[in-house]
Amino acid sequence: MKTFNVTLVGVGGQGILLTADLLAKAAAMAGMDVKKSEIHGMSQRGGSVISQVRFGDSVASPIVQEGTSDILVAFDKLESLRWAHLKSKDGVALINDLYLVPVTVSSGQQENVEGMDEKLKKTFPKAVIVNAMKISEEDVGNQRTMNMVIAGALSVFTPFKESDWLKAMQEILSGPKAKLLDINKKAFAAGRKAAMK
Repeated sequence: MKTFNVTLVGVGGQGILLTADLLAKAAAMAGMDVKKSEIHGMSQRGGSVISQVRFGDSVASPIVQEGTSDILVAFDKLESLRWAHLKSKDGVALINDLYLVPVTVSSGQQENVEGMDEKLKKTFPKAVIVNAMKISEEDVGNQRTMNMVIAGALSVFTPFKESDWLKAMQEILSGPKAKLLDINKKAFAAGRKAAMK
């Protein structure tokens, strides 16, 4: 199979790196060669975070080149616009319906982005928009599972089985984290359902 490129973007504290780890492990469980890279930026202060996962028969480099992401996963609307140049022409844009006001805007150092939704529609006319925060709060009952809602939505567009994702989740959430497995599985299922609509 060809090398498949996924770029995950958002801000610190949204669970992007855990989601990328889960994707990489699921791809490995499906028998693929996997490479992963991440840039934290000022992630501790709500800064931009990007993680890239590449998988296929043989993957040489962990870096996704501009215009080659088969899937751009944005945990925040502004970050989807910031990293739009990484998505391939026919790639999928999976966008969380959430806008976190950047520190530079709230502190008055930068103007707020006007017409965000119009810009999104123009940049990503076929985007898959998922309100992961609402789903995690209302359907799952825990907003901290927002990243697993996004992971579930992402799983719909990957070339391996749901069972590979669930096995990977079980491995990542083992030991002391095992008590979080059931609620994360529920969030994952809710995300899959939302992306299939």
